[in-house]
Amino acid sequence: MGIIQLFNDKKFFKSMLKLAIPIALQNLILSSLNLVDTIIIGGLGETAIASVGLANQYFFLLNLLLFGITSGSSIFTAQYWGNKDIKNIRRVLGLCLLTGCSAALLFTLGGLFFPKQILSIFSKDADVIMLGSQYLKIIVFSYVITSITFAYSFTLRSTGQVKIPMIVSVTALAINTILNYLLVYGYFGFPKMGTNGSATATLIARIIEMCLILFAVYRKNNVIAAKFSELMDLSKAFILNFFKVTIPVILNESIWALGVTMYAIVYARMGTEVIASTNISSTVERITWVIFMGLGNACAVMIGHKIGEGNEKDAFIYAKRFIILGPVFAMFAGILVFFTSPWILSAYKVSPVVYNYAAKNLIVFSIFLWVKVFNFTSIVGILRSGGDTTFCLILDTGGVWLIGVPLVFLGGLVWHLPVYYVYALVYMEEVAKLIIGLPRILSKKWINNLASKTVV
Repeated sequence: MGIIQLFNDKKFFKSMLKLAIPIALQNLILSSLNLVDTIIIGGLGETAIASVGLANQYFFLLNLLLFGITSGSSIFTAQYWGNKDIKNIRRVLGLCLLTGCSAALLFTLGGLFFPKQILSIFSKDADVIMLGSQYLKIIVFSYVITSITFAYSFTLRSTGQVKIPMIVSVTALAINTILNYLLVYGYFGFPKMGTNGSATATLIARIIEMCLILFAVYRKNNVIAAKFSELMDLSKAFILNFFKVTIPVILNESIWALGVTMYAIVYARMGTEVIASTNISSTVERITWVIFMGLGNACAVMIGHKIGEGNEKDAFIYAKRFIILGPVFAMFAGILVFFTSPWILSAYKVSPVVYNYAAKNLIVFSIFLWVKVFNFTSIVGILRSGGDTTFCLILDTGGVWLIGVPLVFLGGLVWHLPVYYVYALVYMEEVAKLIIGLPRILSKKWINNLASKTVV
């Protein structure tokens, strides 16, 4: 199939844009609001930025664990939707809720009773730990609530319903940003709470977000508006079949998250200026990443639906299209980041050293973005949608722990390189994953029809 013939499919692009644009728009608005939040906190100084950043690093671990659970569930949901199997979609949602809420509860208890011990892993700065602990003791009450929102949002996405999660989360995060502004500085008669105000604003926004999504699902009797009995209609065989596929995804995200946490530990031990610079550059990176989150999620849903329908030929064609489109778009995005990052960074009131570090971090990001996008599309969008979760586990965690973590520890703590060179070493794992991942996609060994093997 020639390159022109490969992309000569209006139906494909219509479906892709229908899924990708709302997801990308949602993530763009969320990341933009997070950028505003970071700027609001930035007005309190570098210690405040670092403390909130480290406290959120703990949530980052939970976030990726929840992403693993919901992503694993989405593999089944997308294929069941292709097979029009509503009963099993609701069962998967029930398992997703049980698993996600259990994980969130454990993280809540840890952050509530051991905040200083947790944050001391990341930093030795007493002021950062004190501020971060206060923030963490408030924000942990949003964790279980967030897990419920995640379960319903990802299930909606996997059935092609992307507008509801977009509208709900954007509304909630807009409220979060407004409350952040009011509670951090005490404007318009609100109490001046500093970093604790930011945590309180986020907690309120998460509660609103959960209520809105449940209202949207059950008020309109949505296809996933399952009764409690339908959510809990779980046989031992069904549960074992579910976890056989999802446990590698959960392990993948968890072990990968621990690896990324190792990066954060190295940055933290390199100094508060380094932490501040990586927090700032990461916020800008998340804004850039929204396009590719949209593409990757559209890829997973579309390929999952095709496999569920039993149309493996089109599933493979879709995979080839996405691994070309993603990196090409990423090259253009990298150029855009390269030229606009100085303007974006000028909004931050930080020292010249922090500014310089953040600017050079973003140059590294812009150079390697296309490689990162290829791997995200491959692992999250293609291989997982076909149920090839064990290979993804080996590839993703092997890249972090065998290449990324050793190089970052050497670069940051042994060779004492500047943070932007350490940033570049992180991307060596992405290069390795591309070299190993591409042959797997072309082999077609990742295509597994899970919907046709349903266990009641």
